[in-house]
Amino acid sequence: MKMLNRPKSMLRDFIKSEASGGIILMIVAFVAMIMANSSFASSYFGILDWTIGPTFTPKLGPTTLHLWINDGLMAIFFYVVGLEVKREFLDGHLTTWADRRLPLVAALGGMAFPAVVYLSIVAGNADLTRGWAIPAATDIAFALGVVAMLGKRVPTSLKLFLTTVAIIDDMGAVAIIALFYTSTLTLWALAAAIAVFALLLLLNRWGARHPAWYLIGFALMWYFMLVSGVHATIAGVLAAFAVPLRATPAAPEAADSTLHRLEHGLHPWVAFAIVPIFGFANAGVSLDGLGLDTVLAPLPLGIALGLFIGKQLGVFGLVALAVRLRIAQRPAGASWRQIYGVSLLCGIGFTMSLFIGALAFPNQPEADAAKIGVLIGSLASALLAVLVLRFSGSLLPKPVKS
Repeated sequence: MKMLNRPKSMLRDFIKSEASGGIILMIVAFVAMIMANSSFASSYFGILDWTIGPTFTPKLGPTTLHLWINDGLMAIFFYVVGLEVKREFLDGHLTTWADRRLPLVAALGGMAFPAVVYLSIVAGNADLTRGWAIPAATDIAFALGVVAMLGKRVPTSLKLFLTTVAIIDDMGAVAIIALFYTSTLTLWALAAAIAVFALLLLLNRWGARHPAWYLIGFALMWYFMLVSGVHATIAGVLAAFAVPLRATPAAPEAADSTLHRLEHGLHPWVAFAIVPIFGFANAGVSLDGLGLDTVLAPLPLGIALGLFIGKQLGVFGLVALAVRLRIAQRPAGASWRQIYGVSLLCGIGFTMSLFIGALAFPNQPEADAAKIGVLIGSLASALLAVLVLRFSGSLLPKPVKS
């Protein structure tokens, strides 16, 4: 993999590219909605059902384009998430417990409260409880895309806070997928995936540093996980944890670190191609016959309110509590109004919420109802966040007149 020039701050470079990818994601999601509700609807849905490649298991059925996107491309997305998490915990902004406390508390609140809101609304309907994790996710690309449009009205400390909360949130989503959305296991395939993971760890320990070894191992893990019944995207995170990292505390990342090379090489593809493709393939939902009774049905209402109400209560409430109890410090230079605005941004679930929704409700019409709830909750959170942050005042100091 070609060596790249290293930026002075990888996390800030990450935020910039993620924000740009988020703006692209908004555009393709809008296009998908138009196509799903136009004369192109049959072509839009028909293309996603194209059969491409072999049938890996009878349980998965035909290998459609939609399956390649959700189970294949998104595994690469989770691979990059795993690389980012490992880097942040070992060589970034989450290396100490003092750094981790506030985003960890915020992320836990941002996962627990939406689930409680959702379950309280769908109470009594056992078939819908499976969707409790849908509003627990935060879409980092979409949220940072909104932040990019607000410019300097969001201080850098809050951009970093939002990024770290979303990274921890993503890890929570991975754990949820592994524990609650795994079907009947095929043990030989699971054993093979574990064996490949163990081999990657040994390669790391033996000093293998070429990225190709770890990409080949990731591909093998993905195949065996897919066949095993554990969702294939879990392979992405586990394989990423085995990638060698050469830590460079308080300095730009090492040019010869395998993890940094892989992250730099893959992240642009994820931000500008994989996530937008996923958004285009999953955001399209037909609004034909959509009425108030449909929107107010327990499933979409629970998801929408989980994202809009649960997220802001969980994130802002626990941040305020942590600061008041002196468990953690408030982000530098940020007002409480700005922190509230960023808490609202955490209610933009989109990519991860759509992904978990597809796992929880793979069949129609629940799948469409879940998408409607995600879109409404994410849009409401984004709009109110923009209003709050737009009028929270700029942090730039006013010029002093001489």
